[in-house]
Amino acid sequence: MKKKTKSKSTATTAKSNLPRIGLEATVELAVPFEWTIQNYDPRLPAVLSTPAMIGMMEMASAQAVRDELPPGAITVGTRIEVDHLKAATVGANVRAHARLAGYKGRFLIFETVARSGEHVIGRGRVFRAIVDPTRLR
Repeated sequence: MKKKTKSKSTATTAKSNLPRIGLEATVELAVPFEWTIQNYDPRLPAVLSTPAMIGMMEMASAQAVRDELPPGAITVGTRIEVDHLKAATVGANVRAHARLAGYKGRFLIFETVARSGEHVIGRGRVFRAIVDPTRLR
């Protein structure tokens, strides 16, 4: 029995449907109280929560490739590898930046960084997959 393999032209065509490496986007906002860990536990400080920072990185990643997706397609988060390095207090301006750095199978890999002023408050990688949203119902 012969093993089936994709021809080089098929693989190239499939890859050409993916968003271009290097696409970037930035999401910026002032930290609202609702995004702090104190919102969940009053004993904790009013600083940006790790899930909120990651959410900003996810939003930047999704926005970076949005215009190069097939019609009707979206991206969904599948994996995160992020370090939260410094605190950002209520009202602090936070910028989350994402750049499409590569692919791993069907996954898009983004390099991400979050900054408040000149300080890097978080960095890492966000993985997303391109999906048809009608299949998520």
